[in-house]
Amino acid sequence: MTGPEDEVRAVVAEYEATKKAALAKRDAALRAFHAAGWRAVDLQHVTGYSRETIRQALNPEVRQAVNTSRRKAADTAPRPPADYVSYSDRKPYVVVENLDELHGPTTGTVILPHHLDWSGNAEYLLDKPARLASMYRAVLNEAASPDDLHSWIDRSTLLQLWPQLWLPPRLRRLWEDRFPELAAARNEAA
Repeated sequence: MTGPEDEVRAVVAEYEATKKAALAKRDAALRAFHAAGWRAVDLQHVTGYSRETIRQALNPEVRQAVNTSRRKAADTAPRPPADYVSYSDRKPYVVVENLDELHGPTTGTVILPHHLDWSGNAEYLLDKPARLASMYRAVLNEAASPDDLHSWIDRSTLLQLWPQLWLPPRLRRLWEDRFPELAAARNEAA
């Protein structure tokens, strides 16, 4: 019995086989034109292919050497250590103890302090939904203390925006683990 993974593998295998056959046919045609007197530069001009693509089409051994070299380079590329933990998984995020403590601004224009937004565009017009969401994302990501959250985030606005905010998975999980109503708001929106 085949599962979805087997179906995906079959699609990829079919694509790779079709691609390989199409490249072989194209390369054979380009070699035939070259044998008939077309210069590589003429083939490049007419087809729009790069100089390297034409070179590899006319010399299959070159393509093989390039592909082998790429595979070797990929195999020897530096890899992170087995115990590597990405920055987003070790970054310290701040979460408040109680959502009722959040009484940040909800209208007007605010300018976030540099430690929360160093983008050069730290002015947010809260009456514009996209800018409001951007401000919440910045504050949630960069808050250094609960006071940052108390000063800039509003409870009801957070609940309203939560489903559409793009946040790192770990940050979202920390907040939703502490406040199930945020997870519920996201599930209701889905």
